[in-house]
Amino acid sequence: MSELLGPALVQREVDDSSLEELHADAASCRRCDLYSGATQIVFGEGPKTAEVVFVGEQPGDKEDLAGRPFVGPAGKLLDRCLEEAGIERNHCYLTNAVKHFKFEPRGKRRIHAKPNKGEIKVCAWWLAAELRLVRPKLVVALGATSAYSLLGSHVKVTRDRGSVLRPPIGPPVFITIHPSSLLRIFDQPTCGRAVAQFVDEMRRVRAFLER
Repeated sequence: MSELLGPALVQREVDDSSLEELHADAASCRRCDLYSGATQIVFGEGPKTAEVVFVGEQPGDKEDLAGRPFVGPAGKLLDRCLEEAGIERNHCYLTNAVKHFKFEPRGKRRIHAKPNKGEIKVCAWWLAAELRLVRPKLVVALGATSAYSLLGSHVKVTRDRGSVLRPPIGPPVFITIHPSSLLRIFDQPTCGRAVAQFVDEMRRVRAFLER
């Protein structure tokens, strides 16, 4: 896969571990400084037998407080789109490229801050371990950070969106946007068309899994 994830997939031996044990190990992670400001680690969630893994960027404010991935506004929109596409969330494994919430404080609010390459690189170790345990048929990269973590800097969401890319190591990766980008245009006339496109991509994910 990427220069970040490929070596971790090869080196990390977790086949005899469980996702619960991996999560417990990750709870004490100090590989970067993001743990110091976050409430808790937000690890992946879903069955070990999942055929598809959805990888986002990082947990947001709601996820940081709840300790679960994709439970905030973007997660709820993703749920709606998956349901419309005929994909059951509880059959999927959902996680993020970075496991701690990175933010900038503004008064009482915590504003999302994009993780840097170093933070993505050190957290790729955990993502690789999750993928080795779940062994999905397909990974869905939700947005640029996820695509970078999974496949490296040569992948561009604007160019490769809707493509299934097949790395030399690991499962194939479907490239698409993060649902949070749809929330940013929710009051614009183009939103309906953009959501429909994303739902259509989720239908293509389902079709890939049904082959």
